[in-house]
Amino acid sequence: MIKIIIADDHSFIRIGLIRILKDKFSHLEITEVDDGESLVSEVMKNQYDLVISDLDMPGRSGIECLTQIKLIDPNIKVLILSIYPEELYAVRVLKAGAYGYMNKNAAPEELVSAVEKILAGKKYITTVVGEQLLEQSQSNEVKHHSLSDREFEIFKLLAAGNTLTEISNNLSLALTTVSTHKINILKKLGLKNASEITRYAIAHNIISDL
Repeated sequence: MIKIIIADDHSFIRIGLIRILKDKFSHLEITEVDDGESLVSEVMKNQYDLVISDLDMPGRSGIECLTQIKLIDPNIKVLILSIYPEELYAVRVLKAGAYGYMNKNAAPEELVSAVEKILAGKKYITTVVGEQLLEQSQSNEVKHHSLSDREFEIFKLLAAGNTLTEISNNLSLALTTVSTHKINILKKLGLKNASEITRYAIAHNIISDL
């Protein structure tokens, strides 16, 4: 019996994933949860062959959950799904211990292929991600990869024009904490202010030039 847990706060996404997987795999037992806290709780109580988790969920994000469940079970296999393009998050989640990263717009056949590969103990890495990993191994020029997961989250919000107060409220963080993160972000990227953060994000296709 293959045991899979799916974490996504949208029920229609979970239903779609379950249908795709059950059409392909026999002897499948699927558990579904709708937030990060429930995902971590389930992994603490039960063993799963595969975790399929959304990147953005209420409470703990997919990356936060990934970090936590890898501490619970270092060998657990995790596939992260997201609406964000591979260039933005794939390398980050792979370095955090995921076995693969997939855009939610991918075809059902791609999901099946990814699950088959991961269940076989292999990483699911697309051509785009493979090229990105190669580029990073040959160059240290991509400065934003040095940001921590929290810093990167705040970096994106700053780049999109959010104020420190708005970010503080959005992430339930103290204003002083957000301010400290901003200082660290500017230092790591060699930038001077929020306007330069926005220009950097546009130049690296992290946000669109609206």
